[in-house]
Amino acid sequence: MIVAGVMSGTSADGIDVAFVRVLGRDFDVRFELLGHEHFEYPRAVRNAVLKAMNASRIRVADLARLDSLLGELYGEAILSAQRNTGGARLDLVGCHGQTIYHQGDAAPYLGRKIAATWQTGEASFIAAQLQVPVVSDFRPADIAAGGKGAPLVPFLDYVVFRSKRVGRIAQNLGGIANLTAIPANAKPESVLAFDTGPGNMVIDQLMQVLWDGERYDHNGEVAAEGRILKDLLAELLDQRFFHDAPPKTAGREQFGSDYVKLLLQKAGRCAKEDIITTATALTARSISTALERFVLQQGKYREYIISGGGKNNRTLVRMLTEETARLGLKLRHSDEFGIPSQAKEAVAFALLAYQTWHKRPSNIPSATGAARPAVLGKISYV
Repeated sequence: MIVAGVMSGTSADGIDVAFVRVLGRDFDVRFELLGHEHFEYPRAVRNAVLKAMNASRIRVADLARLDSLLGELYGEAILSAQRNTGGARLDLVGCHGQTIYHQGDAAPYLGRKIAATWQTGEASFIAAQLQVPVVSDFRPADIAAGGKGAPLVPFLDYVVFRSKRVGRIAQNLGGIANLTAIPANAKPESVLAFDTGPGNMVIDQLMQVLWDGERYDHNGEVAAEGRILKDLLAELLDQRFFHDAPPKTAGREQFGSDYVKLLLQKAGRCAKEDIITTATALTARSISTALERFVLQQGKYREYIISGGGKNNRTLVRMLTEETARLGLKLRHSDEFGIPSQAKEAVAFALLAYQTWHKRPSNIPSATGAARPAVLGKISYV
């Protein structure tokens, strides 16, 4: 079966499409990556997505229109990627959608405690364009099973990175940073996974504010020019999220525009470059702190494998290399295992969709906190 995986992450930078040939079932699944491509959101679309993510109030009509628009854009992206990568025949699509809101922990609402998640991008529009079934809306089933709805990529991490002899930690550096820890010779129930905090999200938002709309720190060049504001970094790392034990998830609800405004207030008149360097160090240090507190005490690990857009930030990678070397870990890249960094999450949702099509569970309860394995997603038919 050939499956297209489609992913838009918390950075809201665009659409990743991957085409995967899949065989087998469950954790013995085998796959071949046939091609992948990235499409940036048009500026107006990205602004609308960010507005929806950060809004305390927004018109229902705008949310409904954005849902339909993203569905059309996802379908168009798949068709363009098909043409550009050799025209693979599709049997199925797995579309994560764009997360607008994610609250993995139940909170009071109208007399009850409710957890909630919303990934927008109407799958029916994709199915109509491509004339194949589409699996979408993956996260609610895990929440309904008592989990936090994230992380879901550990299914792929376990399939690709597990080893009989080597304990490995897979780290995704997207808008939010998340890790999957897989001990040597581990069974799925031994896998630990959680969000460590901001990946690129805080850096990107600060660049947009301080550098007149610049979308990100290209290659980490700005961070390379500054110095770490040690007192500010220590204060940022003292936030409750970093102390909370997993399972735990994060998003713009924790590290979005309100967080960045507060960070800038605390930074005061400090040099812009120093603020970006400190935000970059926040990502690296929050990761190494999580490794020390929650992972390395639980088992022996030798390799630390990075993926995601943050892999292109040379200053961040240098900081992570130093931090993980201090912890006795060798830093590697997912590309070394046949998974291009940019394509990894799209590949993951192709595999999750394949599992759903065959009515097989694909969450890992030890990662999400769910009470049981669950079949994830809903299927939109032609």
